[in-house]
Amino acid sequence: MQATLKRAATTALFTSCLIVPQLTGGAAQATEGYFQYGYGARQGGLAGAGVADSRDAMSISLNPAGLVDVPREFQLGGSLFMPYRSYSATGTAFIAPGTFDSKDNLFPVPNIAYSQPIDMDSAWGFAVFGNGGMNTNWPNMANTAPGCGFFGVYCGGSAGVDLMQAFMAADYARRFGALSIGISPTFVIQRFRGDGLVAFTGISSDPANLTGNGYSYSYGGGVRLGAQWSVAPNFRVALAGATPMWMTKFDKYSGLFADGGSFDIPANITAGVAWDANPALTLMLDYKHIFYGSIPSIADSSAFTGVLLGAPNGPGFGWHDVDIFKIGAEWRASPVWTFRVGYAHNTNPIKSTDVTFNILAPGVVTDHFTAGLAYKATEHSTFELAAAYIPEHSVSGLETTPAGPTPGSNIQISMNQYQVTFGWTYQFDTAPPPKGLIYK
Repeated sequence: MQATLKRAATTALFTSCLIVPQLTGGAAQATEGYFQYGYGARQGGLAGAGVADSRDAMSISLNPAGLVDVPREFQLGGSLFMPYRSYSATGTAFIAPGTFDSKDNLFPVPNIAYSQPIDMDSAWGFAVFGNGGMNTNWPNMANTAPGCGFFGVYCGGSAGVDLMQAFMAADYARRFGALSIGISPTFVIQRFRGDGLVAFTGISSDPANLTGNGYSYSYGGGVRLGAQWSVAPNFRVALAGATPMWMTKFDKYSGLFADGGSFDIPANITAGVAWDANPALTLMLDYKHIFYGSIPSIADSSAFTGVLLGAPNGPGFGWHDVDIFKIGAEWRASPVWTFRVGYAHNTNPIKSTDVTFNILAPGVVTDHFTAGLAYKATEHSTFELAAAYIPEHSVSGLETTPAGPTPGSNIQISMNQYQVTFGWTYQFDTAPPPKGLIYK
């Protein structure tokens, strides 16, 4: 039986490496802007907390240094993500007035990870996971705005965008006494399409590459770094961060995104603490900052001031940096059962002055309530489940400046979300005993 499970895990490992980058597309995780709040079932149950408490291979996505505390294991998981997006508009110049809901509210989001101790103080591994977030699909509604006389939210028929980001990260971690450090070079594939944006043709630097060109792909990467310090046998602090992911341009949408289709992925940094209140209970507190404001195509104001879409410093989505606070608790109730809860709050990246363009990407939610559990079915196999409830949050804007896309209009964008995450972990062998840690 053990040999069969080991063969199954090995087969799944290589198969997943091939299919996950393809399946991650179409995900609409507009949770921390367009970053997921967490990757895998453990982070899913802890609201993404745990930068100072690595216990599974998917910790590569959070803190590469923590891999030295993880056994040799393979993880396979996925989320069913359910975002509900809507907008309401009155007094618009060309935006379809009324209240409408975006279609397509169920998205599968797979992830995999593998960890391998090298010796008592070093380890390597890899993980594949995904982001999304600018995903909307607005119907071909009748548009009665005075400046339109056609159909669709932007007078161009059915409208929406679809962004996918698949991350493939390798990791090496090493322990130096009470300090662990890790480095994770990361390769990224992006996929994007946009439709129904013909209303913006007159302010685009490249109208032929503005809308309706199917999927465009972008490639690039960066590095994630991490450190973890065991201050005491039951108390740890950690710091991890990622450089920007420098990406090639979306050539088919060089008339939409600033600087000819540029769409880098912003840097982020996370700091946190973990306290083992007793051998069975760990409490976690994290702070995260995402530098959306450093990416022109995301951060530039949507106001039209004479600089065309797609040009250097051209209009963008007007997003600013996001701050996130996370708390999580994990109770290892028995050798078989583990229970988790978490809460996260992030600032909203979208200003009221930029709601018109962000009908395409209403990433305005701010609160995440999560819970999860793990069941160790055999010596080697553990099954996990996590669920998240993200309450509705809205942003309203009344454009009073002639520089706005629809001056004088009143537009409200809203979103709420649900997510269920499943996971299976196959542990090949026993973890090496960590140095300097008693409870972990």
